[in-house]
Amino acid sequence: MKKIFLLSLLAMTGLTYQSETTGTKEYAKSAGIFVSRPEVKTDQNTKKTTAAWHMTNMEWIKDYCEAKDVAIEKNYLRLFPEIANVLQETNSVIPMSWRLTEENNETVLHCYFRMPADEVTNLWLTSEETCLVDQETGAQYRIRRTEPDTYRKHFTVRAKKGDVLDLKIFFAPLAESTKEVRIYGIPNWGMMGMPVTVRYQAFATWQPLDYDTIPQFRKPYVHKEHMSEDKPYDAQNWNTWKVMRDAHLIKPLKDGTMALWRTPEATYLAIGFEQNWTTEYWSFGHDTKLVDDRGHQYKIREIQGLPMDELFFMEGNAGDYVAYVLVFDPLPLELTKVTYIVPEGEPFNAWGANWSGCVLSLDVQELRDNQKLFNYHPRIIVK
Repeated sequence: MKKIFLLSLLAMTGLTYQSETTGTKEYAKSAGIFVSRPEVKTDQNTKKTTAAWHMTNMEWIKDYCEAKDVAIEKNYLRLFPEIANVLQETNSVIPMSWRLTEENNETVLHCYFRMPADEVTNLWLTSEETCLVDQETGAQYRIRRTEPDTYRKHFTVRAKKGDVLDLKIFFAPLAESTKEVRIYGIPNWGMMGMPVTVRYQAFATWQPLDYDTIPQFRKPYVHKEHMSEDKPYDAQNWNTWKVMRDAHLIKPLKDGTMALWRTPEATYLAIGFEQNWTTEYWSFGHDTKLVDDRGHQYKIREIQGLPMDELFFMEGNAGDYVAYVLVFDPLPLELTKVTYIVPEGEPFNAWGANWSGCVLSLDVQELRDNQKLFNYHPRIIVK
């Protein structure tokens, strides 16, 4: 009875995949970076709100225009469902989201801008610096045009506060062999050499980025609300901890082995452990993180069938191999590496208590390849 893992994931920003829809091939998309909202002023007579964009680029370029006939993205929260939670929690930031697609034999970069006011001035999208560069061949896909026409101009835009503008940048179609590009010249969206995976190579065959199906795991249940004392939960009194049964059993594997499944709605991370005792204690908390190389963090939602933020016992057989499933916000499909951080836990009274932390660098594709290791494997008893 010696294992304690305090696990959690924080807020997510990216989501990238390739799919086929009518007339559109989607290479990648991301909820993007978050920037602080500019100061919003309200006219007391008309109630009209205005804001001046605070991240001016190319200040030496004096050309200015008013953007006309800007497309409004009505399905923004369907494209980026993870944004909804952020918008509910705060209105002090603006997500600079984007999608890379192929439409009508052109590559289109959709740059989304959520209006903080009815009128925003001093916006900047792009200039002659903007391009996509194939990371294998070095081919440069230079900008063709923008919609609306704001190329090499600062601009003002008027729309309803809260509307999401769809600002489009057009390039030549990507070659079929293109696997990864870098995007340059779009500073307000953080694209100044940003790497974007559009296809990945597995087993020497080109594969599109795609989602997994939701994994099916046996969920434990509460056998007893308290080990032996009918009192409120107390981390320092193991007699008050819950007792669980019926963990998901798997074939023997190395302790701490992981597997990962990605869906549009959530990420599922399974962790395999050997059970060293008939009754063993565990804990999964909210303060562990998965962090990508840009510092974005991904929030945990639940531990399937298990308590969060409290110690509990799992009953089984010494010698069992069990899997617990952590459910997080959706993970970006273009992400190839992620850092798994378990902070040091709070001390508690129990035999063999262990609350040390760890930092692990994880390869996402390797974790996906591990999925087959987590099929349910019934306990075999030989007498």
